[in-house]
Amino acid sequence: MNSEHKIFDLERKATLSTLWIFVLLNLIFRDLHELFRPELLGEMMTGIVNGTVITEGLLLGFGMLLEIPIAMVLLSRVLSYSLNRWANIIAGIVTLVIFVVFGGVNDLDDMFFLTVEVAALIVIIVYAWKWPKHVS
Repeated sequence: MNSEHKIFDLERKATLSTLWIFVLLNLIFRDLHELFRPELLGEMMTGIVNGTVITEGLLLGFGMLLEIPIAMVLLSRVLSYSLNRWANIIAGIVTLVIFVVFGGVNDLDDMFFLTVEVAALIVIIVYAWKWPKHVS
């Protein structure tokens, strides 16, 4: 692989990693915005949020699912071309499905953040899919 291809791969890896950071920041701020919904605090005190009983197992499960985009920040930078490409495609699709199925929309800012997150995940999937293979 010549140096031009190495530079191209490094730039693509950095872009993918940055896109995952963008997704995570939107996710974090979406959750922070929820704290300003007055009824949420009351629900959290009862342990039932949006009709769902919040258990340690549920929190662990969601924590594990959220680890996918967190891990992709690092993995996008360190994996080899083929593993990196497929990891981004698969992680992007899995995260997209999780966000759409479990994302829940309670108000306009939820809809806004979810739309931005979905768009960014689609960009990640397409960008990884179109990552050209280099011939040495």
